Amino acid sequence: MRYRTIGTDPKTRRKVSVLSLGAMLFGTVTDEETSFAILDRYVEAGGTFIDTSDNYAFWVNGTQGGESEALLGRWRRSRGIGDEIVIATKLGARPLAPGTGYIDNPEGLSAKAIRAAAEGSRERLGVPKLDLLYAHIEDPTVPLRETVEAFAELVAEGTVGLLGASNHWTWRLERARSLATAAGLPGYEVLQYQHSYLRRRADQPGQLSPDGDQGATGGDLLSYLRTEPSLTLVAYSPLLKGSYVREDKPLGPEFDHAGTPARLDALRSVAKETDATVNQVVLSWLIDAEIPSIPLVGCSSVAQLNENLAALDLRLTPDQRARLDAAY
Repeated sequence: MRYRTIGTDPKTRRKVSVLSLGAMLFGTVTDEETSFAILDRYVEAGGTFIDTSDNYAFWVNGTQGGESEALLGRWRRSRGIGDEIVIATKLGARPLAPGTGYIDNPEGLSAKAIRAAAEGSRERLGVPKLDLLYAHIEDPTVPLRETVEAFAELVAEGTVGLLGASNHWTWRLERARSLATAAGLPGYEVLQYQHSYLRRRADQPGQLSPDGDQGATGGDLLSYLRTEPSLTLVAYSPLLKGSYVREDKPLGPEFDHAGTPARLDALRSVAKETDATVNQVVLSWLIDAEIPSIPLVGCSSVAQLNENLAALDLRLTPDQRARLDAAY
């Protein structure tokens, strides 16, 4: 396993594995026995960075979520897992009532909601402190200052370590971080966004905004990360939910442009040269990119996890990486 450090403050920064394991469907679609087996294999391979959310997976059984966190809590207790494993969770997008969703009825990012959600996550996970806590989605109904101060209070109390944000416009990230800096408060240091090798069209509306998908990594976010190297990018859905390799999961309209075939050709060529799978090349490309990221992979079997873990041994040559980067 390979590792990198996230965060800058010696009191809260952590060393984590460069491949993160997503637990979104653990305890719902993926049963407990299989979930435990995947988690055990991940830790056996040296993995130390697990991702969940307080709203996972409300859409499966019509709940408010919390099944994933609760399963991770049971797994931790049964295996005697301590703070050697970093568990990241998210808040802000949990439905306020069963049968509703994160678009029409989210818990949001008010000070009251943040405190209550963090307490619920700690209880389900069975931990006194959340290693990394993300603002899952934006909440334009709440002043950013209130959100920034509420997260900072949890850090000051010692119940949260690092802070992060997901699915935010880059300008909102910068504004929130500037407010925190001006007030001498901890700010977002880990950013979780959808990021992969294929480039997305920027003119497609998102679920939360007609202006686009603020959860997708675009040029503005990459430019921001290039000038702020202390920030960490965690790339969710790096394998596009199987679309690279499964004919029954075609790419969506966001990838319907002239550059996609060229990048797929380059990807398949490098995979053939390296005797690796296309998915392994994508993960290797992300980990060692000019702007490196930590791929966040979801697995439904140990075999699937093993394929992803093997990507850590794949080191692309400068020529292969240059060809992948140049294809468009």
